[in-house]
Amino acid sequence: MASSSQPSRPWLKWGALGAAAAGTGAAVVVTATSGLAAYFARRVVTPEKQRVDDVAILAVIADGPALQIVLEATPDTTIDGSYGLFFNNSRAHAVIGKIISYVPREGSVTREVLAVHGGDLRTATAGWWSGNLHAHPEEMGLLSEDITLNLPVGPAPAWLLPAPDPGASWAIMVHGRGATRNEGLRAVPTAHRLGMNALLMSYRNDGDAPAAPDGRYGLGVTEWADVEVAIDFAISRGAKDVVLFGNSMGGTISLQTADLARNRKHVLALVLDAPVINWVNVLAHQAQLNRIPNFIGQYAEVMLTHPLGRRITGLAGPVNLKSMDWVSRAVELRTPSLILHSIDDDFVPYEPTAELARRNPEMVTFEPFSKARHTKEWNVDPERWENVVEAWLRPRLGCYGLPRS
Repeated sequence: MASSSQPSRPWLKWGALGAAAAGTGAAVVVTATSGLAAYFARRVVTPEKQRVDDVAILAVIADGPALQIVLEATPDTTIDGSYGLFFNNSRAHAVIGKIISYVPREGSVTREVLAVHGGDLRTATAGWWSGNLHAHPEEMGLLSEDITLNLPVGPAPAWLLPAPDPGASWAIMVHGRGATRNEGLRAVPTAHRLGMNALLMSYRNDGDAPAAPDGRYGLGVTEWADVEVAIDFAISRGAKDVVLFGNSMGGTISLQTADLARNRKHVLALVLDAPVINWVNVLAHQAQLNRIPNFIGQYAEVMLTHPLGRRITGLAGPVNLKSMDWVSRAVELRTPSLILHSIDDDFVPYEPTAELARRNPEMVTFEPFSKARHTKEWNVDPERWENVVEAWLRPRLGCYGLPRS
């Protein structure tokens, strides 16, 4: 690997940079290729310290006692449903509702504002879009207990939201890459209707829990050990078994937990939103999306998986991507799994999910959505999401004789 230099260029400029370098000689091409691949590999495993306010707020309009907001039209802001808009350096947020008007020629969309928490939306000029409507359980009128999970990397905060009429099964919510435990709040009412206490955990490097020694995501290879601790906690508080709800990389982590955890016998089922079923597929898709030549994306994969690559990526050890290829390992999955995945997911392609369900129909149920992009299936159609999850999960609660390899 000729260079570990990190270009300070946006991803969309990488292809042009590589093409320009091609005319300056073989040594420069090798150096540029190594640098681009190293940058790509590091970006995959490095947590972002702060979300960027990348959605412009064009106007906030008073409509009697209510508010309307005019936003920059983007692929996310023009999809119907309910969402969160975080602003003021993420210290405040608004709950954004239905589309009132969309003017493509002006590049603007007007939507209703359902609630504002923690700040004055009228003074905000930009924010970031989220599938999370709420930052804390109290905004939903839910009782919660602040608890601490003693993870292998140190003490980490979690919320325990008791069900009104709890049964023997608990729900453990495992959020995705770049998200925090509030991502699980959307699923809590469904869990409560099923009689499940809900444990919303944090895990290493997510900004709430302590960082791992290397400060890098393991993409599921390391984080499952944190979920193992959450399962221990649930069992210690009277749970008979648990259902893991995982979003995106949280889905990968949940699959790894069901496969590797010491206490995996207590994992009754998995409910996964847009999970990463095959990281190689996702990395190739991201390289293509960002106009990165295929060979550079493959070089980045080598850096992530080879022991020598840690000098470039900062990882304490290589990431075994093959161990998380659940298409190839389909027959090894012995935990009943419901996967909800939008067919227009622009970040994690749905095809590996569909193929996993085809190869292992005994264990895997695939529920396709559309127009939801990434992990926003609930936002687009909450009634359908909740009905599907309840109908699939209710007959499985209280069933303890699951097939295991």
